[in-house]
Amino acid sequence: MTIKVLIVDDQMMVREGFSVLLNAMDGIEVVGEAVDGREAIAQVAALRPDVVLMDIRMPVMNGLEATREIVAADTDAKVLVLTTFDLDEYVYQALRAGASGFLLKDASARQLADGVRVVASGEALLAPTVTKRLILEFSKLSAPPKLADPVGVGELTERETEVLVLIAQGLSNAEIADRLIVAESTIKTHVSRILVKLGLRDRTQAAVFAYETRLVTPA
Repeated sequence: MTIKVLIVDDQMMVREGFSVLLNAMDGIEVVGEAVDGREAIAQVAALRPDVVLMDIRMPVMNGLEATREIVAADTDAKVLVLTTFDLDEYVYQALRAGASGFLLKDASARQLADGVRVVASGEALLAPTVTKRLILEFSKLSAPPKLADPVGVGELTERETEVLVLIAQGLSNAEIADRLIVAESTIKTHVSRILVKLGLRDRTQAAVFAYETRLVTPA
């Protein structure tokens, strides 16, 4: 299956550069480009991409607003936010808006392609420095807003709760499987059930939920 990608950035050289890099990768096709958030929303509806590479700072409509609308429209597109700064103040806001992950713009071609594949598969993608920023934001919140009703935690089994905590700590399915000494396919099943029970879109929202409900607290 070819992963269809939409590139959203107000700088032409950035769009063209990413387009050339991704089209050179096996199994990835850039199906369109957009210069701002408003155009991105229209292109998502028209082109039905699997992954949207979304810049944050753009005129007309920024990446945060566009991400919210794309996610609210309940499309299958996953949003991978591109940022120039590893300490971008919009990290937390974008994840709460429904972005599936973050990648720095200076990432290598291989990192960019791998990021697209990871997000398209339903995994979360956070650059290590961005993850640190996210945890810092959570640690500053004395009364964090709630992504979902914390009562939903009670619907999880003991093992599902354990898996959710490990997701929030940044572990992949394979790493969680190794930690719990079970098959990776078993973890995938647990993750799917967690998302359904909590009404969440993906692993990134699951991690946000775990912190906001204080199931996990920043170290």
